Amino acid sequence: MPASPAILIVEDDSFNRETLSYFLTKNNLKVSAVQSGEAALQAVQDERPHLILLDIMMPDMDGFETCRRLKANSKTQNIPVIFITALSDTVDKIKGFELGAVDFITKPFQQQEVLARIKTHLRLSHLQQQLQARTDELEVNYLELKKKINHLRTTVGSKQ
Repeated sequence: MPASPAILIVEDDSFNRETLSYFLTKNNLKVSAVQSGEAALQAVQDERPHLILLDIMMPDMDGFETCRRLKANSKTQNIPVIFITALSDTVDKIKGFELGAVDFITKPFQQQEVLARIKTHLRLSHLQQQLQARTDELEVNYLELKKKINHLRTTVGSKQ
């Protein structure tokens, strides 16, 4: 996991955005913050964060649509998204999870809870990346071994 993971906060309420930014920065996280879904989609093209905190209820493009677009893009689909929302209805939570969110934090949020959830999902994301790298490495090794076995079979078969 990076020494100072990058977090993108997408929140239209300036007080919440500034509060989160200040608190997370104090806890050694590299924070960037935007106030709309469109701005978030642009921001991730410039610099990919390790995790996104995303408000659901925003003007123009809501958090659900923003998440859907992030998960539809191969360059951003693996970035963990945590919704921060005043919505507490189960239907909204299910919709968020179906769109690819990894967690929900209900407003008003507790700063220590936000930090704990961020650290948990950063750790999980890092482990998933390590697992994928190891899987890719094993796949390459498997293909190389398969090629060598086929070569040996051909060599042994031609000598018989």
